[in-house]
Amino acid sequence: MKPVIALVGRPNVGKSTLFNRLTRSRDALVADLPGLTRDRHYGEGRVGERPFLVIDTGGFEPVAKEGIMHEMAKQTKQAVAEADIVVFLVDGRQGLTPHDKTITDFLRKSGRPVMLVVNKSEGMRYTAVVADFYELGLGEPYSISSAHGDGVADLVDEALDLAFAQRPEDAAELEKTDHGIKIALVGRPNVGKSTLINTLVGEERVIAFDMPGTTRDSIEIPFERDGKQYTLIDTAGIRRRGKVFEAIEKFSVVKTLQSISEANVVVLMLDAQQDISEQDAHIAGFVLETGRALVIAVNKWDGLRSDERDEIKIDIDRKLDFLGFAKMHFISALKAQGIGPLMKSLDQAYAAAFADLSTPKLTRALIEAVEKQEPRRKGSIRPKLRYAHQGGMNPPVIVIHGNALDAVGEPYKRYLEKHFRDTFNLVGTPLRIELRTGKNPFAKTPSK
Repeated sequence: MKPVIALVGRPNVGKSTLFNRLTRSRDALVADLPGLTRDRHYGEGRVGERPFLVIDTGGFEPVAKEGIMHEMAKQTKQAVAEADIVVFLVDGRQGLTPHDKTITDFLRKSGRPVMLVVNKSEGMRYTAVVADFYELGLGEPYSISSAHGDGVADLVDEALDLAFAQRPEDAAELEKTDHGIKIALVGRPNVGKSTLINTLVGEERVIAFDMPGTTRDSIEIPFERDGKQYTLIDTAGIRRRGKVFEAIEKFSVVKTLQSISEANVVVLMLDAQQDISEQDAHIAGFVLETGRALVIAVNKWDGLRSDERDEIKIDIDRKLDFLGFAKMHFISALKAQGIGPLMKSLDQAYAAAFADLSTPKLTRALIEAVEKQEPRRKGSIRPKLRYAHQGGMNPPVIVIHGNALDAVGEPYKRYLEKHFRDTFNLVGTPLRIELRTGKNPFAKTPSK
């Protein structure tokens, strides 16, 4: 297994900036605001031939007893338990604080190897920037600048040397593993996305807190069920544009939309105890626009009466009628009801999105569709559909060639889409039809 490095420290010492540099990404949200990271966030890095995992954590308050800071502390403690090496970041410009001493006490009791790293040390003499931190008793401090990259490469080399010394592994085991189907969970704040993930993985892997907007970052969790590999992506809830006041939430919306684009299958979660909103339709529209496979999960179903259930079904059918290709499941994430059928539909949607459709089968299906119903004439011209082939996956793209296809209207394209769906059982994925009119080989060429 790859060695795991956990980044720990009080708020705003530069953990997420270092995470982004180690993973060569911008996967962690970074802004000059304390408490930005709330969940633990995994990323992959590599130095030469040595891959590793790095965990970004929220600002650590080990003694917090309640509220969001308590939940963040639980996440950080879990990250420390999972890590081979803990990188404890402190702020070289602010110097040693009582908060740093409290964290040191916890880390010393954890039994994990700790590297004390003094961040934000650019432009400062080493002896001056690290002097105060010897008091923590964690050995020789490392001086770096995560923002500028100073000293980061040496730090990682040292961390990996310590990790490999503790748990040597065969090189073959360190290769990048297949994370399987990537599933993004999206929806308005507080619909139960994090609760569903916690139910699936059987632990409190992401914060599930009874307060809208608890998740601000997009968190990836490798997960196995019935021998199949998945990566679950918990995303921040998307609010209506007019309600996005904080810069943090604007970042979160971007992360959510990026997660949708990078996923194989999206689970659109709706709250059965709230009306279907315009924002639900906007999120669904973006999923459709990106072409991702989709499954709808209506959560908190267990708390409704029979008449309320009938009303919500009618409301969904009316407001989300353009998602007719997607299967819908009524679940309780908290009580683990309806999870099995939901996962089965996710597998089916993924299979449909990546279906390999051969040209002969597509052409036969096209001929059958035309024999049942020909396209309408446009004036004296009737379009001729000749053959079809696959032009892409996720979503499947079917390219149809023929003559005068510019005259084919949208109703006939929808008819073709339904025919191809029924023929190849393409459930749970958008399907795109492209019409290409061939050039007439007998057309006269201009005289020279």
